[in-house]
Amino acid sequence: MTPETSPVVRLHNLARVYRVGRTEVRALRGVSLDIAPQRFTTVIGPSGSGKTTLLNLIGCIDSPTSGTVEIAGQNVTRMADNALSDFRARNIGFIFQGFSLIPVLTAYENVEYPLLLTGVPAPQRRRATLSMLEAVGLADQRGQRPNELSGGQKQRVAIARALVKQPALVLADEPTANLDSATGESIIALMRRMQGEARTTFVFSTHDPQLIAHADTIFRVRDGLLMEGTP
Repeated sequence: MTPETSPVVRLHNLARVYRVGRTEVRALRGVSLDIAPQRFTTVIGPSGSGKTTLLNLIGCIDSPTSGTVEIAGQNVTRMADNALSDFRARNIGFIFQGFSLIPVLTAYENVEYPLLLTGVPAPQRRRATLSMLEAVGLADQRGQRPNELSGGQKQRVAIARALVKQPALVLADEPTANLDSATGESIIALMRRMQGEARTTFVFSTHDPQLIAHADTIFRVRDGLLMEGTP
């Protein structure tokens, strides 16, 4: 397989067990799946099904109890903490339902922030940040702080921030949950357009029927098990 066809995400026999006092909670139980590149992929299931745990493992925010996680051809389960943090910073973007913007920073500074973390030189940071704000339609709002933006504008900033470092993978946890249906539809259209332009892979955890309807692939989880994967 070439880099263009190799899975961006490959999970093998993934399990995650949490301990709550003396009780074991089996959040994931032997999940194996591949996520193809440059796709809109959704993970769906009822609350408590394990889909957020699955996203946290793919995003290198959590570690599995057993099994392996490969992202962009790298086995991240074997990485030391520092190497894993650096890999995540360079290769994975995040979009959250609560936006998670830094309130004291402008839209421009929020989008620029991931490039600062990875040591990108100032001229390159400026070009990439302005280009991404232009792409999401917020060039004129670049000097505004989050409390001066609408919910849809905040999510556009979050999308720009996730994509500015050109990651192999963008993870989005309920990205339309705090938006009305019309704004949600416009955000979905924007993410689909940006996916094509940036040639990246989006993976969503969602209950939103609008977003599910746009998916290329749907993975359904229940009680920590993968029930099906549907192209």
